[in-house]
Amino acid sequence: MPIQTNLDRVMVARRISLNELSGKVNITQANLSNLKRGKARAIRFSTLEALCETLRCQPADLLEYSPDLYLWREKPIDLIGILKGKAKL
Repeated sequence: MPIQTNLDRVMVARRISLNELSGKVNITQANLSNLKRGKARAIRFSTLEALCETLRCQPADLLEYSPDLYLWREKPIDLIGILKGKAKL
């Protein structure tokens, strides 16, 4: 996914632990950990708002759009296989 989270960086800058942030934002540690590690597939605006309020930051401080990173993770194209008729695009 080309959207990456920078929650871990903001948490370090604000010197706040996962446990403390979880309590202040009223989100489970497991869900917060998924956000922190970039494993979440979605985030509610209310959660984003609570994170920004608690961490005193903007949404752009927490989320980053990196399309090049996403393309890099895609499976490479097998050009030799395509040329030999053994693979498809």
